[in-house]
Amino acid sequence: MKRRKTLGFLVSISVLSIAAAGCSKGQSMEEFNFDKEITVVARDAASGTRGAFHEIMKIKVKADGTETDNLAVGALEFDGTDKVVTAVEGDKHAIGYISVGSLSDRVKTARINGADPTEENIKNGSYVVSRPFLLVTKENKTELVDDFIKFVSSSRGQTIAKEMKYIPGAEAEEEYTASGLKGTIKVAGSTSVTPLMEKLQEDYKSLNPDVTFEMQSNGSSQGIKAAIDGSYDIGMSSRELKEDEAISLKRHVLAIDGIAVILNKNNPISDLSSEEITEIYTGKITSWRQVK
Repeated sequence: MKRRKTLGFLVSISVLSIAAAGCSKGQSMEEFNFDKEITVVARDAASGTRGAFHEIMKIKVKADGTETDNLAVGALEFDGTDKVVTAVEGDKHAIGYISVGSLSDRVKTARINGADPTEENIKNGSYVVSRPFLLVTKENKTELVDDFIKFVSSSRGQTIAKEMKYIPGAEAEEEYTASGLKGTIKVAGSTSVTPLMEKLQEDYKSLNPDVTFEMQSNGSSQGIKAAIDGSYDIGMSSRELKEDEAISLKRHVLAIDGIAVILNKNNPISDLSSEEITEIYTGKITSWRQVK
């Protein structure tokens, strides 16, 4: 009898220990401080993701010919997608934004106006935050660059985009046939476009092994500038071209991408309105209590 009581006591202790561990790991809602200040995480000024997101969400506004970005004072600004993810992953009260194609289970995705950033919702317009992925070149591009553009626009190239959770940029052109060309293609620009470009380059090289790529991920604005001045053959942009940029470049739509609003996995909030996101990013809403 004594042994049975002892065994029962040990089992009870074990169950309580497991339950306690589970609560600690899961970070229950009670542990989330709704009154703590929201950590606003944004991309750097050269980012196409920032340009598109801030414009769509009316964080950036234009009045009397002057454009003003009203990003909240004290917001954290990072020059790469992974840095944004890392910041939100490590801060229960943070909010950030990244390309849908860069989502992972390190963070959770917020619904915007009740819509998830799925391909269907982006296509039908119920998910309001999307932008094009562009490759930009000079009009008189080389034969090799022209061949690579044909590849990314082909059904093979667009299938790669779709497999990586992007929406194909256009109706795919005829199937690509290996050209056998040789040489080097220099690419610079958006960190959001980079993962897709790496996959496309890898597949293109499997068909044309004598082609090499030099790539620098330094932001959409830098990629566009490099394409204009000719220091790079292709610029990657995750925003639309400005009027003065479009004069000098030819745009090629690589894919359509949604921009996801990301939250820490321990944040019990999962749905935000467009207005709430705008007010968070412009500093009008400062705690999660205001959007709970």
